[in-house]
Amino acid sequence: MLDGAFFSHVILWVIGAMTVCAAGFTFAALFSLGRTGYRKD
Repeated sequence: MLDGAFFSHVILWVIGAMTVCAAGFTFAALFSLGRTGYRKD
């Protein structure tokens, strides 16, 4: 079960999940920072 192909797939999925999470958090952070500049209250 734990052969080289399975291990490489797991590493690829972990890297992909980290990339998606990082992109989402970066977009949310930039969006919130951009929104605070326009607020006038």
